[in-house]
Amino acid sequence: MRKSVLAFILSLCFVLHAMSQETINATIMHDSLERSYILYVPEKYTGDEEVPLVFNFHGYTSAADQQMFYGDFRPLADQHNFIVVHPQGTIDEYGNPFFNADWGAEVDDIGFAIALIDELAANYNINQNRIYSTGMSNGGFMSYTLACHQADRFAAIASVTGTMTIFQVGGQCVPSREVPVMEIHGTQDETVPYEGNDFFSGTEEVIRFWVTHNQCDAMPEVNEFPDLNMDDGSTVTHSVYSNGTNDSSVELLTVNDGGHTWPGTVFVFGSTNADFNASTEIWRFFSQFDLNGMISSTEELTSEEAFTIAPNPVSESIEIQVSESLSNDFQVMILDGQGRIILTDSNTKSVNTSLLTQGIYTISVLDGKDVYSQRFVKI
Repeated sequence: MRKSVLAFILSLCFVLHAMSQETINATIMHDSLERSYILYVPEKYTGDEEVPLVFNFHGYTSAADQQMFYGDFRPLADQHNFIVVHPQGTIDEYGNPFFNADWGAEVDDIGFAIALIDELAANYNINQNRIYSTGMSNGGFMSYTLACHQADRFAAIASVTGTMTIFQVGGQCVPSREVPVMEIHGTQDETVPYEGNDFFSGTEEVIRFWVTHNQCDAMPEVNEFPDLNMDDGSTVTHSVYSNGTNDSSVELLTVNDGGHTWPGTVFVFGSTNADFNASTEIWRFFSQFDLNGMISSTEELTSEEAFTIAPNPVSESIEIQVSESLSNDFQVMILDGQGRIILTDSNTKSVNTSLLTQGIYTISVLDGKDVYSQRFVKI
């Protein structure tokens, strides 16, 4: 990603995502180096209950503040009450920010991540069983590296346009437990090729590594995402390898003809898929797991049981029918494809959608602490 493009991102960021929630720029000392990070604490956080922690690592040549907006988890953190930390890499010999994801450099980024967990846990009520890592490109490499070396600290990881080195796949990666893994990768990625190269393992080889390690089903369930945006030049194939140890799974979202980009971002460069939002899919995946495996759901209702919507696709208005099991004091929320809240209402059974632009949206019904969500298409 070009530095001029990223500078443009930063020039727009505060206009696009003004928030009252707490964003903290901070530093810690680790391995005789002052390391910086940006912490996002959602408005819902009170400290009274443990909350998950998500690491969001930037890509090579990028920065923590750029990744915070490019691969944005803040709207999801607001909705689901988790904390997001955006670590900043150090500078390599070429003058570019990076993370040492088993790349042979001297900087200890694995230790930096663990030191960050300890620092944040000392100041916030972090659920130590629900710590996750994701990132773009080099940040995806870093997430895999943490899964290899710190599986007892990270419940699940996800990578967007990242992969593993041939040395990791060849025997350097020996996780201490099963690790649920999601990979999102474009087949036309020219920076981190889908098929791999002399240093990077191919995407499907990495998936086979984790399917074998987690003892998942060898054959995946495969489905195609709806091609909601025919102008983005790409489609999405979703492969799910289930039934691993402790109900772990491995998921691959192949962006056919997609490039080295974050699907669903508002910052569209090159071949950026707009059929789904990577951040939303990653949190859906993370939210299923803790260090002990699949989280037992405390909700008796699925989203489809909690409420129904019609019509879908919709043009002028969408009608909501809620289950009798829900209270009479519920809220309805509409989120756009980037996870931003664009409409809220209380106890409504009908939502005017005539002013929405064409695209995919999420409608959520909030009943106390329970959140039920479904997607709909505006035509």
